[in-house]
Order: sequence, then structure tokens, then C-alpha cells
Amino acid sequence: MVIGFDTEELARRAAAGDRGALDELLAAIGPRVLEQCGRFLPCRQDAEEAAQDALVQVARHIERFEGRSLFTTWLHTVVANCARQTYRSLRRRAAEVPSALLPVDVVDPRTTSVIAGSRLDLLDALDRLEAHRPELVTALVLRDMCQLDYQEIAGQLGIPVGTLKSRIHHARRHVRESLQGD
Repeated sequence: MVIGFDTEELARRAAAGDRGALDELLAAIGPRVLEQCGRFLPCRQDAEEAAQDALVQVARHIERFEGRSLFTTWLHTVVANCARQTYRSLRRRAAEVPSALLPVDVVDPRTTSVIAGSRLDLLDALDRLEAHRPELVTALVLRDMCQLDYQEIAGQLGIPVGTLKSRIHHARRHVRESLQGD
């Protein structure tokens, strides 16, 4: 999610309490946030829901952006968490609806698209990983899904690069084992 220098400046001003800068920032990042959510969620409506949640989280918690790393790095974390939370919520809602009430022609993305099914399987694997080793999830998501570099992620998480690489290695191993077990 490469946005520009102006975005970084807007984020600093918004974090300092400038409401006008916050409005400009939200307008500037909106399309990129939606694109990033689309990497996690195969259905456009779900990605839009997650993007909306992410923008609300940015607006509510912009003061938490301390400037230790780039705003875009902080934003990646917010977006990834919102996308994963949206997926959990959708999965929970689907489990609560009796199957007799579901329309017969509902298409299961796992059976119609390898890419969509893979994304859903990965989100399930990340949920399982989070249940056992929550400290590994953010590192893996920021590196493999958001494609940030090691220095950026280490700065955001406040850990040495060596520790980060170790977490990513262990997370990949757990996710691989989880996916092979599906």
C-alpha cells in the first residue's frame, strides 16, 4: 500500500488532532484500503464492509499512530485486522443461520474459485494459528499478505529483525501444516 509523502504528513497532522487532515487522509486512503481488503476477502461486498470498518478504526484511533514507523505500515495492521475480523463475523453469522433458510443457489467460493477458496482456507489457518500462537499472526500477515519489508515490520512491532524472521518462519510452518491438514 504505497501512498505518498502527503499521506504521511496528513497522518501526522491527523494524529495531532487536525480534523481537516483526518478527512483528507480518509479520502486519500479509501481506495487503497478497499484494494487491500480485497486481498483478504474474495467477495467485493465483504471487502467493502471490511474497508469501511478499517476507515472507521483509523478515524477513531488515529491518535495511536505515533510515527515510529510509516503510517502505511500502521494502516496495514489496521486493515488486516479488520479484514480478518469481518471474515470471522461472516463465518459466525453463516453458522448461526439454519441451513433450511439458506437459498439453494448460494455459490460456495471454495468450490467455484481456487483463489477464493485458498483465501478462505488461509484465513481459517490464520485463525487457528492465532488461537495457539497469537504473537506470530501479525508478523506473517504484514510480510506475506501485505508484502512489507522486514525493517518496516520490525519497527512497527518493536522487535529485532532476527526475532521477526523467526516468528515468520514459525508462522509459515504452522500455516502450512494447517493447510495440509484441511
